[in-house]
Amino acid sequence: MTTTTAELLTVPQVMARLKLGRSTVYDLIRSRRLVSITIGRSRRIPADAVREFIDNRIEEAA
Repeated sequence: MTTTTAELLTVPQVMARLKLGRSTVYDLIRSRRLVSITIGRSRRIPADAVREFIDNRIEEAA
């Protein structure tokens, strides 16, 4: 993941992409299964981290 070109998503955007609720997304962040950064008071999730999370879940299911 290249940090200079990474697209940063908001929690609501991640909720929409993963079809999950707000508390579930924050639980994934807290448990470090979903990487995030804080900018000021805002939480941002790199789009690459969302793709990685999905890939990991697919591997676990296989």
